[in-house]
Amino acid sequence: MDQPAASTLTPISPDVAAPEHTAPIREGFLGRLWRTYVTDVRAAADAQAATNRATDRKMVIVFVTAAVALTCGNFLSDGAQPQWLERVLRSVGLHAIATRLHDGMLVSTHRDFNQLAFWAVVVISAYVLPAVFVIRVVLRERVRDYGLRLRGILPHVRVYAAVYAVAAPLIIAASFLSSFQDRYPFFHPAAGHSLWPYMYVWWLLYWAQFCALEFFFRGFLLHGIAPRLGWAAIFAMALPYNMLHYGKPMPEALAAIVGGVALGSLSLKTRSIWWGAAIHISIAVTMDICALTHAGRVFG
Repeated sequence: MDQPAASTLTPISPDVAAPEHTAPIREGFLGRLWRTYVTDVRAAADAQAATNRATDRKMVIVFVTAAVALTCGNFLSDGAQPQWLERVLRSVGLHAIATRLHDGMLVSTHRDFNQLAFWAVVVISAYVLPAVFVIRVVLRERVRDYGLRLRGILPHVRVYAAVYAVAAPLIIAASFLSSFQDRYPFFHPAAGHSLWPYMYVWWLLYWAQFCALEFFFRGFLLHGIAPRLGWAAIFAMALPYNMLHYGKPMPEALAAIVGGVALGSLSLKTRSIWWGAAIHISIAVTMDICALTHAGRVFG
């Protein structure tokens, strides 16, 4: 069978208006949402992929980088086992810093906070540094093209509001479960101790981790493979993202599948990760406030 000429494969813009002679079709909110973030995004992404058949090298580089980054983040981020970093510091002659690291992680009365901070810093580094290096040095592309766009994202605030409106009641309901209260917040200040400053510093690190996570999954990974896989790139990205949640309650892990696909579609539509980061941070704040409320200490 003859293949269509390359000139016939024209990318489809999700924002192209319907021809004037087409009769208008009344859509409800859910219909518009589905068309805007599923039908149109799929058509635009698949059309772009059809014109980019020579990007296999880039796709392989992105997948390998993602695998290395996730492996490093998983095995090097445990603050209760900082020996690998101690060895690195001692090997370059920084014995005093290595000793302070050991004491801070394993001996200090603030070791719980220090271990969580260690986790956040290592995970942020794993999400950001390899991806940025590969984008700039190996692929020689602009980092801002991997989901860091700000212009034009404000009109999509309604999607953010809709997602949060669905998630918030579920979080509040789940917060009454003992399994939820035992896990959240990740940092539990000792009884009788103020939330300031450690809880607030932890929140800043926690939120920064969400921004790094969104850049890695909905930025680097998704936009790195979408030119070749099209709309299917959303589901290729959602698989490792879901696996991050295997240590959490099963309902949360299952919800991550839906969340990964929804946020992936939003990122492809807007070319931006920032609404996804906002959703993640808002949900995390809600979860922690609920847990602290049940413990009788919201701001105290």
